[in-house]
Amino acid sequence: MNRIRASCLAPGLLLALLALPSAASAHIVRGEAVGFISGFEHPISGLDHIVAMVAVGLWGAQLGRPAIWLLPVTFPLVMAFGGFLGLIGVHLPGSEIAIALSGVCLGAAVLAELKPPLWAAAVLVGIFGLFHGYAHGSELPPGENALLYSLGFVLATGLLHATGIALGLVHRWRWGRLALRGAGAAIMSCGAFFLWTALT
Repeated sequence: MNRIRASCLAPGLLLALLALPSAASAHIVRGEAVGFISGFEHPISGLDHIVAMVAVGLWGAQLGRPAIWLLPVTFPLVMAFGGFLGLIGVHLPGSEIAIALSGVCLGAAVLAELKPPLWAAAVLVGIFGLFHGYAHGSELPPGENALLYSLGFVLATGLLHATGIALGLVHRWRWGRLALRGAGAAIMSCGAFFLWTALT
């Protein structure tokens, strides 16, 4: 009985997140960056961020070492660079579509237990991190404390990755692998919804 309950944990948590009122997209919200707290709250205020960042941790856990730490480190590092590009006004088109695709692709990778070469997985995660960071860097209003906001945002991102890794540790058991694949399907469905929204 305990195993049956545990096998529903990962997809159950994701489905619960779907029901939250805060499930709206976390992007194109201007004037909210007022420091560390708002930066920390930003990633957890939108389901598009949550599913992608948790998926990075889940996929890393599926792939094992060294991906379990490399992917969650790659994402925020490249995300910080993307945020810098947004801050200095570099134009990076299609960010909303790329963010939605991150949920689709990362969810599909978890669902299929995809095992590409480590460099390919890191490049894919880095590309998505770039667009997630750019979207938020471009939203910072002039005069706000970009450094504190960015620190809060990166910390929250790391915690979401850690959540994915913690859930992904069930991969060592057969029921856990099935649960993670269910979580991947849920993430991919969320990404598909956000992609449809971005394209309409």
